[in-house]
Amino acid sequence: MEEKKKDRQKIRLKGQLKFYMQWPAIMAVVLVALNIWIYAINKGAGLLMGVFVLIYIILSAVMYLYTNSLMVKDLIEFAAQYGIIQNTLLKELAVPYAILLEDGKIIWLNSQFEELIGDRAKGDTYISKIMPELNCSIYPRQENDVVHMDVFFEEREYQAELRRVSARGFSEREQVLELPEEKEYFIAVYLQDVTNLNKAIRANEEQRLVAGLIYIDNYDEVINSVEEVRQSLLMALVDRKINQYIAKVDGIVKKMENDKYFIVVQKQYFKQLEDDRFSILEDVKSVNIGNGIPATLSIGLGLSSEAYSQSYNYARVAIDLALARGGDQAVIKDCNGITYYGGKRDQTSRNTRVKARVKAEALREFITVKDKIFVMGHQLTDVDSFGAAIGIYRAANALEKRAYIVINEVSASLKPLYTAYENNPDYPERLFLNSAEALELADESSMVVVVDTNRPGMTECEELLHVAKTIVVLDHHRQSSDNIDNALLSYIEPYASSACEMVSEVLQYIVDDIKIPNLEASSLYAGIMIDTNNFMNKTGVRTFEAAAFLRRSGADITLVRKMFRDDMESYRAKAQIISSAEVYHNKYAIARGENLTIESPTIIGAQAANELLDINEVKASFVLTTYNGRIYVSARSIDEVNVQIIMERLGGGGHMNASGAQFDHTDMDEAVADLKQVIDDVIEGGEIE
Repeated sequence: MEEKKKDRQKIRLKGQLKFYMQWPAIMAVVLVALNIWIYAINKGAGLLMGVFVLIYIILSAVMYLYTNSLMVKDLIEFAAQYGIIQNTLLKELAVPYAILLEDGKIIWLNSQFEELIGDRAKGDTYISKIMPELNCSIYPRQENDVVHMDVFFEEREYQAELRRVSARGFSEREQVLELPEEKEYFIAVYLQDVTNLNKAIRANEEQRLVAGLIYIDNYDEVINSVEEVRQSLLMALVDRKINQYIAKVDGIVKKMENDKYFIVVQKQYFKQLEDDRFSILEDVKSVNIGNGIPATLSIGLGLSSEAYSQSYNYARVAIDLALARGGDQAVIKDCNGITYYGGKRDQTSRNTRVKARVKAEALREFITVKDKIFVMGHQLTDVDSFGAAIGIYRAANALEKRAYIVINEVSASLKPLYTAYENNPDYPERLFLNSAEALELADESSMVVVVDTNRPGMTECEELLHVAKTIVVLDHHRQSSDNIDNALLSYIEPYASSACEMVSEVLQYIVDDIKIPNLEASSLYAGIMIDTNNFMNKTGVRTFEAAAFLRRSGADITLVRKMFRDDMESYRAKAQIISSAEVYHNKYAIARGENLTIESPTIIGAQAANELLDINEVKASFVLTTYNGRIYVSARSIDEVNVQIIMERLGGGGHMNASGAQFDHTDMDEAVADLKQVIDDVIEGGEIE
């Protein structure tokens, strides 16, 4: 009994309640001081006041001693009742709630959680056996950390919150359960049913509108290929194909011009168009009423989660990209990036050179107002890139402007042509600069002309693009998503055979009767010849017209042939590559060039890829060569396989019939395996046969 009394005496109030209970004592002190002051003034009044103060102190002391124990008792009862109510509320909480040990074992769960999982929580149950997503690997690691994740259970969707709750001293206080000191914590889990909410979000998302533009790529050529009386019928059939295709997915089509359409479809139906890989691209080619050229379409679709106006802007960017890549394809741009479909057919070359004249006039305007012009191609400069750069140098020189060519590394195949300029007194000493020298000379008022590439990361000096404000791009490769987007003038023609062909056309409009020295004409001619594999690949009417112009300007065909002959080591290396070829899926030749003791294995690899196409039944060839700590891939085809699609999957690009890519390693087996996997993926996706 005495021990219990001592325990009770140890119970003390604290905090605000203790301060409140001390107020009578504080008032007693104040009253005593006041009584002394009154007694000093009037003894009678002071004595009377003293009696009242004494009575107040006695009553306050009695009340404090009596009520203190009662208050402590009531507080203890309230705490007990509060704990019961709190446990009841937690047990009956409308949200499923559970407490786990650090290994995921369930030690307590409320009624909602029990109702949710039914009789699965019998005995020692781990929550990961019921909901595999809630396993130990995702538990919060630090105190008060919170983890949110989605959980699927019995066709319902839940948002789970896992919180780590510290339980320091638990083992000392608790008599039933003991936890290791380093594991004195629990994992609190609660689930929120978001099935209906997610359904509403998905329904709202599926009803978003996708804006699109459809262009007929070769409208003029198709119209001109049929009799005049049939032209209206031809366009009516194309219109009908497009309208039926969009009506099938409950969309809207509005014809803006003879060859341009605006479309709107809901996102839920837009997925159907993706699933059939935009079959309209192939269907419209079947329209034939005597037209010698099949009609091809370019489709640009935009989807923004912010505003419909932004979706239309995305569609405009997508259609521009589709056209720049050669047409006959669908391009989708959304917040996550850009996706390509189609592009199996090479774009028909246009015989008109109006665009070349317009671009040449714009280029002339830029050159005339700049004092320093820097010309650069892609890394590992080839003959086409070099010849095009020489052509731009001639254009600047004809306008009496100084031009520099940026080139960092001269390959063995390019060295004879490069040496012909470097040792020639007709050309300035600093005609060729490396990247460091170019950056030292360049400023904001300089002009940069990029030839034979439209990707900033592949240029000889990417930093130069950030220094100069005036940038011009001339390229014959299909445009990719990471193109040079700050160019003031962009002339990209995927149907052109080479950059040298494009520059040869531009030169004819820079100044009247331009005089091109024989060596420069030979350089441009060599670029066309190399890129077309001696005029056998991707040659059109304008290719031969450009070659004829260069021949009239003095291009020496014999000099070109002698300059680009292989030495014996290079010829043996090419034979070694070809002998290593394997045929994958009975259609695709894959060859390796390893441990080649030559200066330019990538050039020999490209030549070997061209020669592999001469083998019967081979539809595409891929040659992988190691050079400077990387593996370079040269991909070639004739007309049945779009190798650009395959190379883009590997981070590269190029043409339908000639593309390339790079691996940042020299593991040939890994690179070949990656190439085969991509080939399998595009075959499975229906992008190639």
